[in-house]
Amino acid sequence: MSSSQPTCTSLFLHFSRTKLMTQYWPRLRTCVESLTDEQVWWRPNPSSNSIGNLVLHLDGNMRQWIVAAFNRQQDRRNRPAEFAEHGPLPCAELLGKLGATVREAEHVLLRLSEADLLAEYEIQGYHVRGLDAVYQVIEHFGLHYGQIAYVTKMLRDADLGFYRELDKTGRA
Repeated sequence: MSSSQPTCTSLFLHFSRTKLMTQYWPRLRTCVESLTDEQVWWRPNPSSNSIGNLVLHLDGNMRQWIVAAFNRQQDRRNRPAEFAEHGPLPCAELLGKLGATVREAEHVLLRLSEADLLAEYEIQGYHVRGLDAVYQVIEHFGLHYGQIAYVTKMLRDADLGFYRELDKTGRA
């Protein structure tokens, strides 16, 4: 195989970064920016989380699983606090915090190697390989971004327009 051919490692990391940086994060940010602080902290019932809680949770998860783990930093995450918060932290503050973590994670993803993906890590009490950690974070981000988009559509009673290019034929 020539050195100009992509490797599975480079394809996986590129796909992961692309999903995060060009789809999930910009769309999540658009959702939160379209809401008031009160809407961001609204909970449909006491058992459910607000969008604000989900943003704090995504920040904690990404910082723990990508930034701290791959930088071999001490894990300082307080996961219960992410769900206990009732705000109203301003939307700009929430997005600033998550945005800084997303950028740090992007820098980590840009430098990872096959050895990093095969290395073993202990994260949140789990013994995982680097590949597992990256996959977990991207999947987790997509899941909660979807919840945020759903609640945003419900609160605004509007289509967010993220897939307008598919309206005519179902294909880009």
